[in-house]
Amino acid sequence: MNFRKTLLQLLWVLVFVLVPAITAFTQNKQQVRLLDRDSGLPIQEATFSYGNQNGISDETGAISFSYEEGLVMKLSHLNYGVWELSDVQVQTMIKQKACYCKSKNIDLYPVTVIAMHAKQSPNAGMKLGYQDKMAHDGAEVLNQLPAINSIRKSGNYGADPVFRGFKYDQLNIVINGAQSASAACPNRMDPPTSQMAPNMLERVEVLKGPHVLRYGTGFGATVNFIPPPLKFSDQADVYGRASAGYQGNGEAITTEAQLGFNGKKYDVSFFGAWAEGNDYKAGNGNTMQGDYQRGSFGTRLGLKVASNQTLRLSTVYNMARDVDFPALPMDLREDNTWLINARHDIQINKENLKLWNTTVYASFVDHLMDNLLKPLDPRMMNATTPAKTHNYGMRTEGSWQFTNSSLFAGADWRLESAEGTRIREFLMGPNAGKIVKDNAWQESQINKMGLFGEYHITGGEIKYVVSTRLEVNSAQAKDPSDGFIALYPETDVTQFNPSFSVGASKKVSDKAKVGLWLGRAQRSAGLTERYINFFPVGQDPYEMLGNPELDAEKNNQLDLTFDWATNTSSINVNVFASYMQDFISSVIEPDLSPVIPNSPGVRRFMNLDEAFKTGFEINWSQRIAKGLSHQMGIAYTYAEDLEREEPLPEIAPLDFRYVLHGSYVNDRLQPTISFRHVLEQDRTSEEYGESKTPSFSLVDIKLAFQVTDAFRVNAGVNNLFDENYYEHLSRSVRSTPNPIYAQGRNIFASLSVSF
Repeated sequence: MNFRKTLLQLLWVLVFVLVPAITAFTQNKQQVRLLDRDSGLPIQEATFSYGNQNGISDETGAISFSYEEGLVMKLSHLNYGVWELSDVQVQTMIKQKACYCKSKNIDLYPVTVIAMHAKQSPNAGMKLGYQDKMAHDGAEVLNQLPAINSIRKSGNYGADPVFRGFKYDQLNIVINGAQSASAACPNRMDPPTSQMAPNMLERVEVLKGPHVLRYGTGFGATVNFIPPPLKFSDQADVYGRASAGYQGNGEAITTEAQLGFNGKKYDVSFFGAWAEGNDYKAGNGNTMQGDYQRGSFGTRLGLKVASNQTLRLSTVYNMARDVDFPALPMDLREDNTWLINARHDIQINKENLKLWNTTVYASFVDHLMDNLLKPLDPRMMNATTPAKTHNYGMRTEGSWQFTNSSLFAGADWRLESAEGTRIREFLMGPNAGKIVKDNAWQESQINKMGLFGEYHITGGEIKYVVSTRLEVNSAQAKDPSDGFIALYPETDVTQFNPSFSVGASKKVSDKAKVGLWLGRAQRSAGLTERYINFFPVGQDPYEMLGNPELDAEKNNQLDLTFDWATNTSSINVNVFASYMQDFISSVIEPDLSPVIPNSPGVRRFMNLDEAFKTGFEINWSQRIAKGLSHQMGIAYTYAEDLEREEPLPEIAPLDFRYVLHGSYVNDRLQPTISFRHVLEQDRTSEEYGESKTPSFSLVDIKLAFQVTDAFRVNAGVNNLFDENYYEHLSRSVRSTPNPIYAQGRNIFASLSVSF
């Protein structure tokens, strides 16, 4: 009897206690998928630990666990490193049913990441805020880094980035590791960064030095603009955002929007942005020419064509109208650019071969500039230059995984071509009524074919990376002018360019890591350096003449890195030294006569035997107290022309940035104070007529308030104390010694809605 009673009691316990507990545990069981941020494909065989729970992701990238409040999840994978998710991030992952991870292979290099979204950790990359999403120029996003400044020929448009004194074709500018666009304007009113629509980007990676060779010859650096990952959903869903802003100084209006639809096998989104502005006031109250109109419109289609394959198609149309360029003899009248891209990713999962991706792309730039609205007195001539550039290319790459190493290898091809003719109509003088045509680009083209490989080895606490690239560069001018042929009877040239890099990083403690990188890159001259035909495209008003006989320039560079990080603070130090051979520069040729009579003369592109650069970047982030954090950055470059024994031109001075950021009311209220100080630049090139640039200091303030989960308001003041200043790399207003001064005090506000 007692036995039966005991048995019944046990049954009651099972029904009323154990069953609800088991049910609750089952209901609390969560399943999320680990996905690659770039391809959207699953990450297999990643390990995780979460309290007393642990496991390995399956072939679909799925992991299963029961949520426990307040715990941190730790994950690990050979190609993605070791990372942690805070309790808030775990909740977000559960809500999205997915966690998107970025390969850690890139993080081994000297690199700075400008991220689209704010991170919870002080180790995060720089935040791309609402102003950056609405920016009409990718260079404006890059300029938040103290190591990057920009050559400015207009107050509001076409900034051309310079990193450590490397510029133009010395920087490899790409979208998602492959696509780029060539400037059609000989004066680079439309540099490649001007075609990067910030509201269609997820992050920007600045890969420093000649060390990352997978995406092209990163002679001075590779700047990789990366779009958002594909996000498939178990249920059909709609998402989007819209933003609008206004700046008082220059009456600038900026807008951007996105609308997307996704499901299990598709993710399609539409983007749009429009910006326009007028002349603005400098700090001294003078008016600077700054009119511009800019639009970007695009669509992205992502398809899961199989469980292990994704296809991404994207099209972007950029347009610009009536942009003032006070430093140039012409203004931008019309610019139309198309960027078309298709990428296929497949997860193979053989014994060693794991992934393969292939990209094909095309870029078309149609550019028109003229002087018809320039305030010329007297007006001696009307000038118009229609120009076009085309880029076609492809890139294919495989990824192999071994026990303690991984390999990336592939091939790429790119064809760049340019054509354009300047049309001059004489209005006065003995040639009045005469029309002359100048062949600017001579229908030139460059064909590049490359093989690349990158091998990562993990040996205990030391990680090694060996990278190499072999490239054949062929160039020709299909329609050379008679004068050009007289100087260069042979305009076709083919060069072989090997590049390589080796590096190692070592954890010296749980908090510190050091790295050493040695690289040598070889770069053939670009279209301008080889084939420009008597056009004033340099820093001074001399007409520039290309040189197809240029030797490839070489960069031999050393980078030392030091990283130190805790839960509340992180420090990154990068010191570099660069010895360059056959450095491409220019010299004044007194025996050559310019095409335009009032030009001071002609410069011809030439090789200099030797040049040298060295410098450093330091970044420090720290959480001071609950809700309060600060960030400091400083960058400096020293550059010397060893042949002339004088400074190289267009080297920005030391730049210091400090940001104090608060986050209150459950992160809804976020005030920010920014301070920037730039030293005087007195190391100038007499050869190029550079003058000293005075120092300046700026203070900006901003207040952001998240009214609801979907609605955000931002307001602030840039250049609070109305400093009258200009950047060292800003050009002078044409025919005057006056530089293009930057904006004075500027009050701005914006509204953002997302769903």
